[in-house]
This record gives sequence, C-alpha cells and structure tokens, in this order.
Amino acid sequence: MKVGAVIITMGNRPDELRALLDSVAKQDGDQVQAVVVGNGSPVPDVPEGVRTVELPENLGIPGGRNVGIEAFGPSGRDVDILLFLDDDGLLAQHDTAELCRQAFEADPKLGIISFRIADPDTGETQRRHVPRLRASDPMRSSRVTTFLGGANAVRTQVLADVGGLPDEFFYAHEETDLAWRALDAGWMIDYRSDMVLYHPTTAPSRHAVYHRMVARNRVWLARRNLPALLVPVYLGVWMLLTLLRRPSRPALKAWFGGFREGWSTPCGPRKPMKWRTVWRLTRLGRPPVI
Repeated sequence: MKVGAVIITMGNRPDELRALLDSVAKQDGDQVQAVVVGNGSPVPDVPEGVRTVELPENLGIPGGRNVGIEAFGPSGRDVDILLFLDDDGLLAQHDTAELCRQAFEADPKLGIISFRIADPDTGETQRRHVPRLRASDPMRSSRVTTFLGGANAVRTQVLADVGGLPDEFFYAHEETDLAWRALDAGWMIDYRSDMVLYHPTTAPSRHAVYHRMVARNRVWLARRNLPALLVPVYLGVWMLLTLLRRPSRPALKAWFGGFREGWSTPCGPRKPMKWRTVWRLTRLGRPPVI
C-alpha cells in the first residue's frame, strides 16, 4: 500500500519540521511521500523530494489539511494511506508506516488509525490524547469513535466515500466530524498505542480562539451529524460539563459567544447519522451524547 504524509505549518518551527520530515524519511518499507502545506506562510527549507504548497492565507487546520490531501490527487487517490502529522511532532519508531500498512491490509473495514501521542522527555501521554472515555490506560489499544488530528493515518478510500475535513470549522472538532461520517459509512477507527508520535505536552487553551471555536464547532458538529432528537441532549450535556469545569469568566464569556455563533451561522450540509450508527457508537463506549 502506498503511503503519503500531510503536514501543515505556519513556518515558525523550522527545526521541528525538519526533524519530523527526517523521521518520515526513515520509515521502513517503501518511501513515504510527504507534502508540506504552508498555511498562509512560506514553507521553510525542506529536504529534497518533499513537495510543498504555499497558501496565500491561513485556511485553518482542516482547510490546510484538505489542500494537502488534494496534492495527492482527488481525495488523495494517488496513495492508499495518508498520515496527518503535527509539524512539531516526531515519529518515535521507524516501523509506524509499515504497521499502518499491515493494519489496513489485515482489516478491510478499518478506515482510520489514531496514534498515541507521548511527550518526548517524559514519555507521558495526556489523558485528553486517548480518544475514548475510559482513558486511564493509554497503553491499551482499542476500537474508538474519534481520533487525534495531528497523529493519525487515514485510508484514502474513506475520504473518497465521505469527503474530507470540514473547512468551515477552522480549528477544533474537525476530526470528530470526519470520524462520525466515516463510522456512519461503515468504517471503523482504531487507537493504537504502539504507533507513537512524540509531541511536547501542551494545553489546548494556549490558542486564543480556543473557547469560542470549541463551543461554536460543538454546535456545528451536532447540527451537521446528529439525529434531531439527540442534538439538544448532546449540547446540554456539554454545557453542563463546561460549567462543572469552572472556567474563568473571560473563558466562559467566549464559550457562550461561540455557542450562540454555532446556532446563528451556517454549519455546512446536514446529514444526520443513522440510528444504527448511534447504537454502534454506544456499543463502542461513547454514545453521541457526550
């Protein structure tokens, strides 16, 4: 199976980007083709053979990654598997691409693999980086219902079947939107603890737009994908969880502003998932109300 890699960058981490590309080049088996997308910025110097695309404006994470997908042909059809990697990450082992090939070849219904993210200094995996509710043991691989945006592998047939990431989301929850559409089309998602991306420990709230985008896109996610009966339940649960976390007053103000924006602005096409998909999500341990 042919493997490609999509990396988006703002051009502000040239050393980390070079180290990541070196780790991609060292993967076992056939060469992994890499495309680096400059998301509204020039692309720093990259090794020979790495393709680059420079966008005149920042299209956000999903928009930038979609451009990277299309660099491999419509829906990435020139390759069988696409790796999506954060530009400040680093593939920890040389066999990750080969493990992806083996996993996809062994399971024809496997559509997406979520890698384990570990801090390069401590080896710690943050709880939020284990894409399931029972996240206390990051070393346990399992079927899951979503995946990590900057550390994953996607079978390109999934993108051909259900489309790419939602451009309008810009940042936050775009992975879950794609995951739900893939699951609704019959694909499965695995979390694999043996496929590791080193990435420095960070807090998502470091982004200035975090609280607004998280709330707005949560509403969009529900409006686009959930049966009508579940939309108020899902959003009500998340509002309660947000209040229980006791964010600061400015953060809460931004969150409620984003929540209102999610209801008052277009969210893209609506295609509610089938009830059998709701049941599948429930059996996998994460019903689409939380």
